[in-house]
Amino acid sequence: MICSVKQYTGVTNGSDIFLRRSTRPPPVQRSLSLPSLPAHQPHRSGISLQKALHVSAIGGLGALPKPTRMSVIKCQAFEADRSQPIESNVELPKVDAKVEAAKKLKIGLYFAMWWALNVVFNIYNKKVLNAYPFPWLTSTLSLACGSLIMLVSWATRIAEAPKVDMEFWKALFPVAVAHTIGHVAATVSMSKVAVSFTHIIKSGEPAFSVLVSRFLLGESFPTSVYLSLLPIIGGCGLAALTELNFNMIGFMGAMISNLAFVFRNIFSKKGMKGKSVSGMNYYALLSIMSLIILTPFAIAVEGPQMWKAGFDSAFAQIGPNLIWWMAAQSVFYHLYNQVSYMSLDEISPLTFSIGNTMKRISVIVSSIIIFRTPVQPVNALGAAIAIFGTFLYSQAKQ
Repeated sequence: MICSVKQYTGVTNGSDIFLRRSTRPPPVQRSLSLPSLPAHQPHRSGISLQKALHVSAIGGLGALPKPTRMSVIKCQAFEADRSQPIESNVELPKVDAKVEAAKKLKIGLYFAMWWALNVVFNIYNKKVLNAYPFPWLTSTLSLACGSLIMLVSWATRIAEAPKVDMEFWKALFPVAVAHTIGHVAATVSMSKVAVSFTHIIKSGEPAFSVLVSRFLLGESFPTSVYLSLLPIIGGCGLAALTELNFNMIGFMGAMISNLAFVFRNIFSKKGMKGKSVSGMNYYALLSIMSLIILTPFAIAVEGPQMWKAGFDSAFAQIGPNLIWWMAAQSVFYHLYNQVSYMSLDEISPLTFSIGNTMKRISVIVSSIIIFRTPVQPVNALGAAIAIFGTFLYSQAKQ
């Protein structure tokens, strides 16, 4: 603090410290002792100190005796750049170790469930698409299942229903449009190429995020962020060039999904700012609006006749397992997304980004093992470089 002390003949300062009597004695000149801090203008009746001071002790205020000619108020102070630790008897509340341990355990469970549910979803989703290649219907069923689960949860009061107004739905609409496009594009990609290849290309989403934010929104980033994009772009390119079962529709679907999810995040950050909705309910409302948007397009692109003919053919080959696969991929799609949005309420964006990178690794490795996807060493190297670049990006972005 800047301490300025001045003395005047007819004025007594410090009215907030001293208790005034009804009969005030004549003003008495006080002497102020400030060690090693000489006054700048000794010829005047004031003392001005321009350095920051910390008051360490004030003497002479014990019983507030009646002022006399010889009474002295002694003030000791030290400069801020030579400050000493302040001793205090006030004890700060200690963080309970059990509470911290419980929080870490909760976050760990979120991550484990997030990765496990995502792996299971990708496996069943690929099985359905291999036997029943209708990605628009598959995407619609995923959103419909999640919407139904949450509507039942709200009706039975298992989960508390959110209270939203028309402004919330208006702000959610562009987010839902981008989410719908990204979801369908990713499903189309996985219907044409291996799950591992789709996720390798989707690991390049940070590159789209930086480019869109830089050229459309005018945002600037540190040099380290731009440098982290080099391994992402190079790794994705190397993986695409060496993919044994490359398909242009599958490749473009993954690229469009990246771009759509970037806009989803931008719209969500701008439009949903200040909206007090939990992560679980936010994703539920997003699924409901995306379902409303997607359903007429799914009917127009594929249609009930194609769905029925394809289902009869697939059911004749697979049997009742087809129904189980379709139900499982729909349920697990909603659950893994719901857990990921719930985890955002507990962790920082950096931790979430790292977790998302580790999720992709688990999906790629598990899908290669389960579906026995042939992978060349160069292709695996490209995937590793791209994923490592995603990790570097998450560090540089913070």
